Amino acid sequence: MCGPQLPELVRYARLLVEVGLPLGLLGPREVPRLWDRHLLNCAAVAPALRAGSQVVDVGSGAGLPGLVWALLRNDLDIVLLEPLLRRADFLGLVVAELGLPHVRVERARAEAARDRYAADVVAARAVAPLPRLVTWTMPLLRPGGRLLAFKGESAAAELAAAAAELSTAGTTSAVVTTYGEGILDPPTRVVEVTAGPGQDQARSAQTPA
Repeated sequence: MCGPQLPELVRYARLLVEVGLPLGLLGPREVPRLWDRHLLNCAAVAPALRAGSQVVDVGSGAGLPGLVWALLRNDLDIVLLEPLLRRADFLGLVVAELGLPHVRVERARAEAARDRYAADVVAARAVAPLPRLVTWTMPLLRPGGRLLAFKGESAAAELAAAAAELSTAGTTSAVVTTYGEGILDPPTRVVEVTAGPGQDQARSAQTPA
């Protein structure tokens, strides 16, 4: 699943433990399952991203999934969007240490960045319930762009709970997709929401004059 990028993922894993753990970005209980629960969980989705996509990782935290995708796919333009200073500083350290020119860190909330992006993909992992995510992230997407929300076993229930927000946002599809079946246990479950053709107008309407 990782191929020739494995050494770089190992370096990232080491930074997560040696730097991220003392900063509270990773819980002690997560260290033994860092690879299967976190790194490989994110890596499983990387092949589904179209070449040359702009990706905005909302609430990036420790860099999951954005930094994993950056290490596996140097053809992507990735923004790590993180409002908290301590986390943003960690992300900047990792980007510098691993030499990732196609990644940049922006310290901001999704709501404050809606006029700056028309991304192909917005990713969110362990950020917020899906109804809130839909409201926050649709303005960051171009028409036809996708929100990829990592949700685990709660995916189907959260999708059902977000029906009203999905309708209001004018999305064209919302499905649960499973990645890594037969390789990961449990596999990666992602709610994939596609922004509707009116997304540009919606963004303009929500942007202060």
